[in-house]
Amino acid sequence: MRPPGNGAARLLSGAGLAAALLLPTALPAQAAPPSRVPAADGKKGQELPGMPSALDPEAEEVVCTPASRETAKKQDWSRQRLDLDRLHQHSTGAGVTVALIGTGVAPGAAGLKGRVTADGDAADDCVGSGTFLAGLIAGTGGDSPRLAGVAPEAKILALRGTDRRGAASADLVVDALRAATEARAEVIAVAVALPRQDAALSSAVAEARRAGAVVVAAATPDPPSRGGSDEIPPRTYWPAGEPGVLSVADMLPGGVRPDGSLPTDGVDLAAPGAGVVSGGPRGKGHYLGGGVPVATAYAAGAVAAVRAAHPDDSPEDVVRRLTATAYPADIPQLDAYAAVTSVLGEPAAAARDKHGAEPVTVRDTAATDRATGRATLFVLLGSAAVLAVLWAGFALSRARARGWRPAGAAGTTSD
Repeated sequence: MRPPGNGAARLLSGAGLAAALLLPTALPAQAAPPSRVPAADGKKGQELPGMPSALDPEAEEVVCTPASRETAKKQDWSRQRLDLDRLHQHSTGAGVTVALIGTGVAPGAAGLKGRVTADGDAADDCVGSGTFLAGLIAGTGGDSPRLAGVAPEAKILALRGTDRRGAASADLVVDALRAATEARAEVIAVAVALPRQDAALSSAVAEARRAGAVVVAAATPDPPSRGGSDEIPPRTYWPAGEPGVLSVADMLPGGVRPDGSLPTDGVDLAAPGAGVVSGGPRGKGHYLGGGVPVATAYAAGAVAAVRAAHPDDSPEDVVRRLTATAYPADIPQLDAYAAVTSVLGEPAAAARDKHGAEPVTVRDTAATDRATGRATLFVLLGSAAVLAVLWAGFALSRARARGWRPAGAAGTTSD
């Protein structure tokens, strides 16, 4: 027959062992990246209509993207990833003009009224993509302030780089670059990517840079809607391939590029480009968008925020801020908050002589360090408590087995 205390002792020992196994979960751990892209499925994402980057070129009639009847219920992952709530405490892009070369921008769109200059065809955004991107750069969010853009007090100069259906045109991009340079725009965002370089395009980019503009461009076009991109060889697209242009690619929440992305090299930054929420040219509803143009808009907004916060920085210094403060990865990942708030100690010329220069000062991690210390102390104290419980259970079991006699008296008899 088992001693009557053995069951209780084993129960205590088992509980202590279980606690010992569970305690390590109190240690801080890096969250695993989401397993899927936020989608309009009503479960993992938000149920919103998609925003196309272009309309069907083979359709007999041009049918503009209709107004969305849905509104977003929450802030999307991309704004959280870029830390926009904290960024806006340091810079909102006030006083900076961003020239956006794309499908045009509706001047009266929600969250953009009074801050968009769009003449002629540039005011007719049939596709809706340009207005969507303008909201990511400089939108206030309208009735949803948590859906504001990166630089919600910047101004937008809308310029056409496509036809009405959204097909890119080299001639239109060149004309738009020259118009942006003449208007003295501090940031020029080119949301389209061209397959060929020509002398006029190179000249227009060089003129814009000499005038002091930071040129941000899509690293690739969006992948073809029909067929795969596996058979498309890596190549450079333009004007992203021009010297001094900040080339931007899209990324998923986990930090990788989407499946089927067109291969290229020389990309400077990756920025959120999937499951992103913004408004359109008609109505007050929201859409979900993605792709390289979305990432380009986010990078352009970050440049505007940096230029407003650091007006004495040269265009080269601004680019260095964006690249030196980015999260390290195969393609550095945009960190808009760090770009604005970090202190860079080296001049741009010295930084360019180094490969992958790092910022001198980055985010303050004191709060994280304190949390780590508290968690470690908790684990140590908890482990000590568990050991005490285990020892007590063992001692209780042994004492009951001896009939509560002292350990040395178990085998002795009296005369």
